[in-house]
Amino acid sequence: MEESFMRRAIALSCQGVEEGGGPFGAVVVRGGRIIGEGRNNVVPGRDPTQHAEIVAIRAACAALGTHDLTGAVIYTSCEPCPMCLSAIWWARIGEIVYANDRAGAAAIGFDDAAIYEEVARPLEARRLPLRRLLAEEAREAFRLWEAKPDKMPY
Repeated sequence: MEESFMRRAIALSCQGVEEGGGPFGAVVVRGGRIIGEGRNNVVPGRDPTQHAEIVAIRAACAALGTHDLTGAVIYTSCEPCPMCLSAIWWARIGEIVYANDRAGAAAIGFDDAAIYEEVARPLEARRLPLRRLLAEEAREAFRLWEAKPDKMPY
């Protein structure tokens, strides 16, 4: 059964190429069934966040009416990039199963190495500058969150 989930992710990756997107597909599975699927739609959708894993997570969350995908597994045609890995983490997906690896993706022009390196650097050494502004004013939202009795932690 696991192979059928990966085959669906691979089929979505091929469909993505045919429809002008990147060669990536993903499905989110829980309870032995696909609850969300997606293919890369960055260029056709004019949205750099429309990676296959993100699209599949959004579909799964919409289908279940929750942000929490605890107990789910994501099958993806390629090892997730840092953005997708973060989304998988925040969705609380319990396992990632992938086919192609990041070295193979880099060989065809999808190289995430610079992002992994950037995240590992101290803030002051990053190539993409970070500047802090209005920190004290922004803390108000944190104070409101801390005091909120009915907050839904995630």
